[in-house]
Amino acid sequence: MARPLNELVEALLRADNTLTRGERELIAAYVSALNECRYCFSSHAAYAAAQLEGGMALVEQVREDVGGAPISPKLRALLGIAAAVQQGGLRVTDRLVTAAQEAGATDVEIHDTVLIAAAFCMFNRYVDGLGTIAPDDPESYAARAKRIVSDGYLALLAESQRKS
Repeated sequence: MARPLNELVEALLRADNTLTRGERELIAAYVSALNECRYCFSSHAAYAAAQLEGGMALVEQVREDVGGAPISPKLRALLGIAAAVQQGGLRVTDRLVTAAQEAGATDVEIHDTVLIAAAFCMFNRYVDGLGTIAPDDPESYAARAKRIVSDGYLALLAESQRKS
């Protein structure tokens, strides 16, 4: 399943999009934090930090207080939608969608946010259900972030398959 799952992540987080790669990684990290998935949060936080001005300090601010974090109103509204998805799809209300639209989010960006959040709920449960080991050293995630940013998820998968 590694290849199709990595293809999905590649499409969700790295394909051409009006949301930046860093913003999409931040959505993935934020949902993973809400789900208390240490491995996915640590990984995607590092990937977001490597691609966002403000780096890991910004990612941590979003995790601790999304309302007070120095992000655009559009991204804040999209993270609100992502948080609703994390609680359950029916928690995405017309009010949340309208707020995102009023903040400048397109229908495609709202769609993609819902899809990223839903996918990461699944990924978080998959990773935690398998008991994936989450390294304690933040540098291990930062080192992988450099590869993800430059080469993507499929290149990292190919490299790990060559090693095994």
